Amino acid sequence: MNLKFLCCLLFSVGFCFSQKSETSRKYVLDLSQFNGSILLHNPDISHLISEHPAGFILGFNRKRYGHEKWEADYGYPDTGFTFAYQDMKSPTLGQHFGLYAHYNFYFLKRNLQFRIGQGIAYNTNPYDKNTNFRNNAYGSHLLSSTMVMLNYHKENVIAGLGFKAGISLLHYSNANFKAPNTSTNTAALNFGLTYDLDGGVEYDFLPKPPQEKITEPIRYNLVFRSGINESDVINSGQYGFAIFSAYADKRLGRKSALQLGTDVFFSNFLKELIRFQSTSFPEMNVEADTDFKRVGLFVGHELFINKMSLITQLGYYVYYPFDFEGKVYNRIGLKRYLGKQVFASATLKSHGAAAEALEFGIGIRL
Repeated sequence: MNLKFLCCLLFSVGFCFSQKSETSRKYVLDLSQFNGSILLHNPDISHLISEHPAGFILGFNRKRYGHEKWEADYGYPDTGFTFAYQDMKSPTLGQHFGLYAHYNFYFLKRNLQFRIGQGIAYNTNPYDKNTNFRNNAYGSHLLSSTMVMLNYHKENVIAGLGFKAGISLLHYSNANFKAPNTSTNTAALNFGLTYDLDGGVEYDFLPKPPQEKITEPIRYNLVFRSGINESDVINSGQYGFAIFSAYADKRLGRKSALQLGTDVFFSNFLKELIRFQSTSFPEMNVEADTDFKRVGLFVGHELFINKMSLITQLGYYVYYPFDFEGKVYNRIGLKRYLGKQVFASATLKSHGAAAEALEFGIGIRL
């Protein structure tokens, strides 16, 4: 993709969006091309790393000026959507088409932009035991994907046109929804253009209002999470799981809360894994009647961003009859409050960098 094509595409897409933009809001498009390398995070994918992946990232951003309280708290970030195309430069790995929701956070007098996005991607050539058995990175077409960009970012340099340049990281994994799931991480250099849909009109940021001190007693949370996953044994079968969680949290202020609680796991894929190991690998000394259930204790943190929040938790199994990936586990993900008490969540549970499951949950905060 050359610079001339990049300019033409940006302006043509910008024209289409600008017809519907509202004068009370400000929207900015950005388009970047990138070239990078697949990181060798696991030696099992070394045979898949040959050439340098390339692609482009198209972002649609809404500027925030402090009309909602949370916007000033986080330095007037942008919210928006990103579309990313990546050619893995490998016939085994295929291509990716990803769609993300993102936040842009700004630093150094708004010259440094940090974008974090979460979404889904479609892979054109996942594992197939007959036609693509060398692809041990992706076991399904649909993948969970995380995108991170750190850019020098300068908007409206001339007539609404600006530029950006920096580094990007693109992660693809199906969170053990279906084996195999070794996943890939691409680190890349990117360069691109930005286009202000209203031609470069500037708006003032509203001053940060007086902060109301938030004081809450300890709150109690009940969460039910579920989904489908598979062990690392290919074609061992996909099974549903259920997780019941109870925890207390304490707000530390407007942005944060600390958590302490427990999880009870009913992971049915472990039933099959226990049966498989007990019958096929007697040297592992696994009994066929070993309990598949687990119980963990965890500490966590919740970062509140408007009606969304980011949760991170670190846990330890106190009941662990079957050894699977170790006794320490972690969880990271998003919550969306549907009111003052009810929330929905999407979280990734893993053991270090080894994903176990993508969990979808519903809960109540009392």
